[in-house]
This record gives sequence, structure tokens and C-alpha cells, in this order.
Amino acid sequence: MTVLSAQNVEMSFGDRTLFRDVCFDVDERECVALVGPNGTGKTTLFRLITGELEPTAGQIVKSRNAHLGYMEQHACASSRRTVYDEMLSVFDPLIRMEVRLDEISHALQQGTGDQTALIAEQSALQEQFERQDGLTFRSRTRAALLGLGFPERDFSLTCDALSGGQRSKLSLGKLLLSGADLLLLDEPTNHLDMDSVEWLEGFLKEYKGSAIIISHDRYFLDRVTVKTMDFSRGTLRMWKGGYSEYLRKKQARDEQEKRDYENAMEEIERIRGIIAQQRQFGRERNFITIASKEKMLERKMAELVVPESVQAAVHFRFPEVPETGNEVAILRNLSKSFGEKRLFRGASMQIDRHDRAFLLGANGCGKTTLLRILCGAIEADAGTVRLGANVRIGYFDQSLQGLHADKTALDEIWDRHRLMSQTEVRSALALFLFRGEDVYKKVSELSGGEKARLALLVLMLSGANFLVLDEPTNHLDIRSREALETALLGFGGTMLVVSHDRYFINKLSTRILRLTGEGIEEYIGDYDTYAAHRQQGTQTVQRTAEKKPNEYKLRKERESEKRRLDGKIRRCEDAVSQTEQQIDEANAALSDPETAADYEKVLSLTQTLRELHARQEALLEEWESLSEQRAALGE
Repeated sequence: MTVLSAQNVEMSFGDRTLFRDVCFDVDERECVALVGPNGTGKTTLFRLITGELEPTAGQIVKSRNAHLGYMEQHACASSRRTVYDEMLSVFDPLIRMEVRLDEISHALQQGTGDQTALIAEQSALQEQFERQDGLTFRSRTRAALLGLGFPERDFSLTCDALSGGQRSKLSLGKLLLSGADLLLLDEPTNHLDMDSVEWLEGFLKEYKGSAIIISHDRYFLDRVTVKTMDFSRGTLRMWKGGYSEYLRKKQARDEQEKRDYENAMEEIERIRGIIAQQRQFGRERNFITIASKEKMLERKMAELVVPESVQAAVHFRFPEVPETGNEVAILRNLSKSFGEKRLFRGASMQIDRHDRAFLLGANGCGKTTLLRILCGAIEADAGTVRLGANVRIGYFDQSLQGLHADKTALDEIWDRHRLMSQTEVRSALALFLFRGEDVYKKVSELSGGEKARLALLVLMLSGANFLVLDEPTNHLDIRSREALETALLGFGGTMLVVSHDRYFINKLSTRILRLTGEGIEEYIGDYDTYAAHRQQGTQTVQRTAEKKPNEYKLRKERESEKRRLDGKIRRCEDAVSQTEQQIDEANAALSDPETAADYEKVLSLTQTLRELHARQEALLEEWESLSEQRAALGE
């Protein structure tokens, strides 16, 4: 069943048409990606769907029963409620039911009011309360807050004390728990660490409604979406599949369009040749042929569409960088604290020539601090850093220091590299998506993403042979990220990168280094390989390990742990079965007419059911956790 439909929608602002002929359907339980360069109309389309804007032409039709949820960007900013109470406010109707059930219970205990009517109301209200998951809404609220990265100590913070990123996360959590069956999510993974993004992915996979998602996180889109809507050339096109599948299909279509364009250009050149030849003859009948061919040429030129792949073709290679020794950087037993807060200790790693290593870890674990120690910006409390022979570091820290506000993008590059021709400079800028008049924009007029692209180009042309990049894809849209990937794949030096962009990591990574409070773990390969190792509870042996562990002892310890977990799982399953039997008995007792007439028994049984359901939920969570631990140990 279709929950949302757009029919020939057009949106114009004055003389400028943003998009036209937009048609699409979103069906029940579909998560759909909405992608396209910045400024093509993605957020405007959301505003049309919510009714905030009216289309210039066409219409958007929502299902009569669709409950729309749109993430508020500045929600909760002035609220004095605590984080927990703000999130819990989503369930105000259930809270009111709970209050009424308590009032009825009290009245029944006191023997006041119409007892028969109260018992009937209690029974109906209790059924509705349980049907709407009233027994679990508090645990769901807590789980959502934890999943979005709020530690329990932050539950009591007031909303007006939160950062912008924290308020965005709280707004997202409220939306996800609101019961909306059509979600509009605009960059929902912003401000989320990897653990929180993975929690959101799990939530959306189990979500029973539909969603349209604007996101630059391509890995996230691959995990949760089944269709992709792409804004291109002033209209929108729907593709089946997640982002990677859409990209493959789009590239195949682009290649076909390029072949069609080349064939059309060959025909145009053939007609031009005929016209030139006929003009040489200069006879009257030749002028008739010329007129006919010129009309044909005009028609062909009017029909000609230059494919994006031809428009975007850029031919540029980064200059070779000086070779380093095999060992580019060696860090040994680094420790760093700020006051009483210790970030890490015993951090050791080695970066070798041509490595494309990615440093991962939880937010606040000290990744940026480690990069700054490596670059010499700050000192470690303990440990050593040694750079290899002929190493020149280029550091990107997102502060964008060093760009000149009064220079154009073209001059920013050309003034640093006078030996490059203007064609070479413009080709380099085009590789980072500065084309046409964009090269004459002043740095002060550039957006955050444009400044980041320009700073990255400056860095890559600097001659540095060891790039140390801290979140280089932040503020970049998908096209910019793909441009950066292309550029970095063509870079001949070594890289150490901090990034939350899993798609970007998969595209480039040769090694994953995970920073913890007690050191650095190493995984060979890309993000998917790292995630698989993490899920299995394993890691590759660190290069810095001094001694191979005793395999026999480890095997015995694993077998002992398996037996311990098997016993706990069996006991947990027995307890779940016993609790389910007790719930069935309590429900059967409540259905007995004789019991229903005794309000004290009803009250007691209702309280017993609440406790049993809470115990059942806790046991199931424990069973799931134990089963995951057991699965990680293997057979």
C-alpha cells in the first residue's frame, strides 16, 4: 500500500525552477534514500511533504492514516525538563493511562465510587495500556537514550544545558519513539558516534513504518534503505536498491548515455563535414543540400544532452611526493591525561610506507589528541614518537587555518604553486568540484564544505608525503566525499586518518587501528573486516606484541567460559518458561468471573502481572546478552 505519492511536482522560486516533473511513490515499511548535490532541493521536498510549502505545480498525496514525523532541528532548546523526562514525554498518553489506573486502584482499595464501573474501566484501560506497550515504555525510553549515546549520568541534565548536537540526538530519539509511521529524517547520523549509528540502523531495520532519509552517510544508507531517489538535472529519479546498488546502476546508465552522446557527436561531425564539402562546390543545388543539412544539424544540436560523466571529466594527477623509509612513524607507550581525566595509556603503533591506516575509537577516547601528539602540536605525558627518514607531515584538523579570506579559490592554489599552469590549477580545482565561476569565489564567500575541499587540495599539493587527516569528510556532501576518495586513491604517500565515515573507510583502508584507554588494537583490512572481527570478539595480533599467548591455555579458558555461559543460558530459559507459565495463570485468573467481581483480587493480580512482565523482559534481555556472548566464542 502506498503511504506517500508525488505526482508531477514542480517547485519554483521567482524565475528559478528548482525541480520539475517529480514523481515517486513510497510504500508501507519502505526506507527510501534521498540523495543529490547540495542545493538541488532535498530539504525543500521535505517541506513540501510536511505542507510547510505548496508546490508550484503537481501535488503530494499522503495516505489518510499516515502519521508524519519530521525531526525538529532546534527542538527542546529552551525546555527545563530533564533529558529523561523530555524523552519520556513522547509517551504522555500512556502516562495519563497509568495515572488513571492508579486512581482506579486507589478508589477500589478505599471502596469509593461505583465499584462495578471502576472494575470495568480498569479492565478495558489495562488492556489498552498493555496493547500499546505500556509495560515497556520506560525501558524503551532508557534504551533509546543509551543507544543514542547518552550515559545514565546525563539523564538528569536539563535540556537547556545540552549542546546543539545533544539536542539533535534527543529530538531524533523522540521522533523514533513517537509512533509516527512515516518518518522524514534529515541527516539523522550527524553528531552520532559509530555505536549510536549502529543502534539507529538496528532501530530502522525493525521499524514497522516508512521513512525518507537524507544522509551523506552512504554506509548507513546501504544498511537501511531499499530504494534511492536521486535529484539530478532538475528532476528526480527513483532507483531500486540501497546506495551502492543505485550507484552501480547509475554508472551503467551514465556509460550508456556517454556512448549515445559520442555516437551523436560523430553524426553531428559527419553532417558538418557534408555542409563544408557542399559549400566548396558552390553550386545552386548544393545550397539546397546545405540548408537541409543545417536544419538537421540544428535539430541534432537541440536534442543533444551532454552527460554528467562528460561534463565532470577531469584529467589531473597529483605530483609525486618524496619517498620515505619503510617506517614512517613509530609510537611507543604513549599516555595522555588532562587533569584527572586519563584519555589513554600504553598506546603503541607503527605506520609503514604506503599505509592507509584509519584510527577508530569511541568519542572522547583521545583520537584527535593522539594525532596532535604525532604532529608535534602537543606533548604526551609519557612515551615516544619517532618519524622515519624523509617524512613530511601534512595535517588536516578542520580548523581551516592558513586559507586567505580575501583570495579566490584559484589564487589560493596558484599563489602557492607558480610553476603550475592555469590549466593545471583549474584541473586540480575541478577534481575537488570547483568548476566554472566557482574558481573565482573568494574564500570568505565559500561554504564550510567548500573551504574544507579547498584546504584538502592545498594539503595534497603541499608536497607532504604523510597525510594526517582528522575527520576530512565532515561537512562534505556525497559528491564531495567521492571526489576526495578519488583524489586520495591517486595519492602516492602514506595516510593516517580519523573518520566516522564507514563507506569512506571501506574505500581506502588497508589497516584499522582502534584506540582504547589501554592501548591500540590492530585489524588488517577495511571496516567490514574490522566489524566482523569485533562481532566475533577477536582481533589480529598487534605488531608490537612481545610474546605469542599460550594457545592451549586460551583454548581451555574458552571451553570453561562456554560451559559457564551454557549453564547460565539454561537457567535463564527455565526462568523464562516459569515466568510465562505464571503470566498465563494470572491471566486465566483475571478471566474468571468470580475473580473479576472481587476488586481486591483484581488489584493484586494486576500488580502481579506488572511484576511478571517486567521480570520476563529482564530475563529475555539477559538471555539475549548471554546468547551473544556464547555465539562470539564459537562452537
